[in-house]
Amino acid sequence: MAIRVLSSRFLIINPKSNRFLCTDATSSSSSSTTVLPPLVKRLLQIPEWKIKTTLDSDSHESLLESGESIWDTVIVSLSSSSPDKARLVLEWRLEKMLKTKERDHERYSNLISLCGRIQNVPLAMQVFSSMEAQGVRPVALVFNSLIHTCLCSNNALAAFSLFELMENSHSFKPNAETYDAFISGFAKLNNSDAAQRWFTAKKDAGFPGTLENFENLMRVCVKSRDFDGTDRFYEEMTSVGIMPNDTVLKTMFEALCEQRNFVRVKELVKNLLDLGYEINIDLAKTLVGFLSSCQNEAELEDLLVTLEERRQTDPEVLSCVHHGIITTYASLDRLDDIEYSVGRMLKRGFPFKIASDVEKVISAYFRGEAYDRLDLFLDRIKGSYCLTRSTYDLLIAGYRRARLPEKIDTMIKEMEPE
Repeated sequence: MAIRVLSSRFLIINPKSNRFLCTDATSSSSSSTTVLPPLVKRLLQIPEWKIKTTLDSDSHESLLESGESIWDTVIVSLSSSSPDKARLVLEWRLEKMLKTKERDHERYSNLISLCGRIQNVPLAMQVFSSMEAQGVRPVALVFNSLIHTCLCSNNALAAFSLFELMENSHSFKPNAETYDAFISGFAKLNNSDAAQRWFTAKKDAGFPGTLENFENLMRVCVKSRDFDGTDRFYEEMTSVGIMPNDTVLKTMFEALCEQRNFVRVKELVKNLLDLGYEINIDLAKTLVGFLSSCQNEAELEDLLVTLEERRQTDPEVLSCVHHGIITTYASLDRLDDIEYSVGRMLKRGFPFKIASDVEKVISAYFRGEAYDRLDLFLDRIKGSYCLTRSTYDLLIAGYRRARLPEKIDTMIKEMEPE
């Protein structure tokens, strides 16, 4: 089936970039990383002309029956250093599928998607043509994979042409996944306008938005600093009954913090807790990081109170907030508040043991020339923190600037092994 290059009402190119990104080109399956390391290592070491014979010697029947995650591992491992080897692996797989007269649409679809990993549209077209030559009629699943591969390979016009072929067909009309490929592709391109147009087209075609759609749309809106758009898609998502996942919530918090809309941040946290959602460590780090960067100690204190009042049970999350409060006070050189916060944290059973945070507090004491108070602080955290070499170096440098040779001698003695 020939690909005709046609115009499209959805073609919106970002003037700053014309690169289309594969939605998962850099990802790999963690579950498969230990399945085929010997084979991957061997394929990386041998010359290209030995690729297919090596695969033949590794029981190709069992490889062909392997899950897609294994093939992802092989192709991803080869694509960065040797895309030609990756191509040869895919050619070998196609040859074996044709030899066994494969008729499963999903296998052809998966193979075409793997072509997108190495941005090889001609090979994807060869798979498509070979499938037809086997008497296997194309379906939307296969067309969607072909569109995905075209977008991964910067061939937008071919993707649009495929879409129009699907629109004009009777047996493989565009389905929800067809629109998803365009939404995701443009979102990865950071082209918010195009991603939103394809989302509108999807809904106009009678397909509802999915969680993945909203993830992509909200993310691209944040990147383009369209915070109204981020808010609008979050509201639309929740209004149709889709519960936000961690990725969506992190994006929403980032948008609110970028706007310094701390009232909304507080409201969103409380609403989530009211719904029984427990703030996890990733979200906590996002919140604490933004609030700390704004030196907003009041909101951090309020966050701690809110989490404790709502019986947030994850000690890692509460520890993260405690650390954020202390380091924020350190950046403001508020020694009294540092000491109160450290005492509160230790009293509640959380050790103060992150080296970089300890060093921020030490630096605050040096800036305030509060050397006796620094001694008390170090003594206070001894039970939970063992001074690292970098911490000793910081202390010695600070005491040297303060011309306190006796304290330098003490630090050096502590560093010496017993």
